[in-house]
Amino acid sequence: MATAAIFSSLRRRRSPSLEAFLAPVDLSGVALVQTLASISTEVVTSFNGIRFSFQRKNARSLIRKIEIFVVLFEFLVDSGYGRRNSTTTTTTSSTALLCLKELYLLLYRSKILVDYCAQSSKLWLLLQNPSISGYFHDLNQEISTLLDVFPVHDLDLSDDVREQIELLRKQSRKSRLFIDKHDEDLRDAFYGFLDGFENGKIPELVDLRLFFIEKLMIGDSRICRTEIEFLEEQIVNHDGDLEPTGSVINGFVAITRYCRFLLFGFEEDGLEWRIENPKKPRKGFVAQEIGDTFITVPKDFVCPISLDLMTDPVIISTGQTYDRSSIARWIEEGHCTCPKTGQMLMDSRIVPNRALKNLIVQWCTASGISYESEFTDSPNESFASALPTKAAVEANKATVSILIQKLADGSEVAQTVAAREIRLLAKTGKENRAFIAEAGAIPHLRRLLKSENAIAQENSVTAMLNLSIYEKNKSQIMEEDDCLESIVSVLVSGLTVEAQENAAATLFSLSAVHEYKKQIAIVDQCVEALASLLQNGTPRGKKDAVTALYNLSTHPDNCSRMIEGGGVSSLVGALKNEGVAEEAAGALALLVRQSLGAEAIGKEESAVTGLMGMMRCGTPRGKENAVAALLELCRSGGAAVAEKVLRAPAIAGLLQTLLFTGTKRARRKAASLARVFQRRENAAMRSGGYGFVGNTNGNRDGGYTTDVSVPISISVPVL
Repeated sequence: MATAAIFSSLRRRRSPSLEAFLAPVDLSGVALVQTLASISTEVVTSFNGIRFSFQRKNARSLIRKIEIFVVLFEFLVDSGYGRRNSTTTTTTSSTALLCLKELYLLLYRSKILVDYCAQSSKLWLLLQNPSISGYFHDLNQEISTLLDVFPVHDLDLSDDVREQIELLRKQSRKSRLFIDKHDEDLRDAFYGFLDGFENGKIPELVDLRLFFIEKLMIGDSRICRTEIEFLEEQIVNHDGDLEPTGSVINGFVAITRYCRFLLFGFEEDGLEWRIENPKKPRKGFVAQEIGDTFITVPKDFVCPISLDLMTDPVIISTGQTYDRSSIARWIEEGHCTCPKTGQMLMDSRIVPNRALKNLIVQWCTASGISYESEFTDSPNESFASALPTKAAVEANKATVSILIQKLADGSEVAQTVAAREIRLLAKTGKENRAFIAEAGAIPHLRRLLKSENAIAQENSVTAMLNLSIYEKNKSQIMEEDDCLESIVSVLVSGLTVEAQENAAATLFSLSAVHEYKKQIAIVDQCVEALASLLQNGTPRGKKDAVTALYNLSTHPDNCSRMIEGGGVSSLVGALKNEGVAEEAAGALALLVRQSLGAEAIGKEESAVTGLMGMMRCGTPRGKENAVAALLELCRSGGAAVAEKVLRAPAIAGLLQTLLFTGTKRARRKAASLARVFQRRENAAMRSGGYGFVGNTNGNRDGGYTTDVSVPISISVPVL
């Protein structure tokens, strides 16, 4: 049926109501006829005055057919069809009832198709021209079939109504598939531009102007941007059941983006962007609703990476679920392990978790939260790019050359728009990241990092983050004069919270290269700002900060800077935060390997209890990091710190549990710590006392009494 194809292309733009799929089984007689009259009248009045960009003849022909049905239904209503009273009885034959219910479905599907043609992107309608023409033909064929069995003589119609129905039946039988030649010529021209870029030939300005402005009537930057967003949305929703393919649509997106800036410039778009409260984090609608009403989001609905409500949950090869954008970024950064379990990924495929998404939607509905608006406000922000074709790459290169020129000598508004577009382009694949840097964007973005325009600064630092994901760009950023210092400056005093968070994420990305870790840590206020963000930032900011601090902790020369800058204190405090505790424990496990780090961590009042808390209820990787840190504290932190660890309540039970349920590394570290514990216990017994661990009781001042301690034996398995 045509409807299935129509609905598949309507996925998120305009979902049909349930009535589009089900016949009105509870309607009959006059109620059914009145409903049909209402629907058909609505279609005619809503679309009679619409000027369709494409499918004009098909749409007008279908509306004219529906006008005849309006005449039929109004006559039936006026004649009392289906009404029963004491003087006259009008019954409804079973054939007539079935036909009227089938008409109900046809009218709803007609309404959806005509509305789709009126509301959709011009470029998308152009690309779909043959298939949409086929949908109209299918509806015409079904109307013809229905009229062939429609019991005209059973309805006691007037002569003029009967004649119109008979005429409509004859016309429907003669209807043929109609594909507008003018529309097809435009479609061929659009594909011609794609072929031109594919062959390395940029179309002439006059040809692009004629096509987009004069023929398609795309008259300004705002309309052009809307067209781009619609096409991008089709790629996101593309399930392989429509033509053209996602990669081809991606090429058309790139061409349209190029034409947007070539034909319409930059000024108009930038005037829309203002920030009223720069220091207040900008949240999506769902996040805002949750924050305003203090609703607790179920743990299973939160992405383990972003710590936000998942908008598009997907499953990876380890069986764990993440938000699509977060796990895609994780994989793009070169990671080959599961963020939550640490297991190696068998492959990079991701599968939509539709069951969980349905549960999230139901929860949002029950909680009074608008789930859908979170994803429709800015489609291109969540744009999942398809594999790029050569045409897309060449069109994007042409666009980047225009953008960089505006970054170099454009107005403030033009620079802001250009930075935003580079940010978005750098988000969609390593090819884009490579040629954007090669074209010379980094020096101009570095200059905008110091801009007093909050939007320009935010876009430039986010563009820098996206560019840094590509390995070869890291060296260009680090070697650019004053670039690293400017990124840290945004981290310290950025004009928006998002800018500060993205600066931290950029430092994390750059610190993936070992030789840059020390260079980053010694920048003035870098560690201090990351520590502050870890303590006081948003959930996402804390995640960015802790991952950056973790990377810096892997360089042995950074230990003193981590201590002096407050990094150690902030990591110890983060052990209480479930969202970042695992990374914090990992960083502490690295720092504690040095005597200086062990001493500093040992002085932190809550370090031992925090690490033990991770052993008790952390993730498998978190437990592994925690026991490793405690072991190194006993080895390098001095006798006082070791005694503090070994006297901690419940340490024996935690070690026993970890020895049999932990990861391989966790069991190995737990076995080593258990041996330290046993030696300490044996030494105490030889001196005439008992071990420090067992049924110890905490006193009111936080100390521990040892006079009731009893020795505890820990069995250590052979590893």
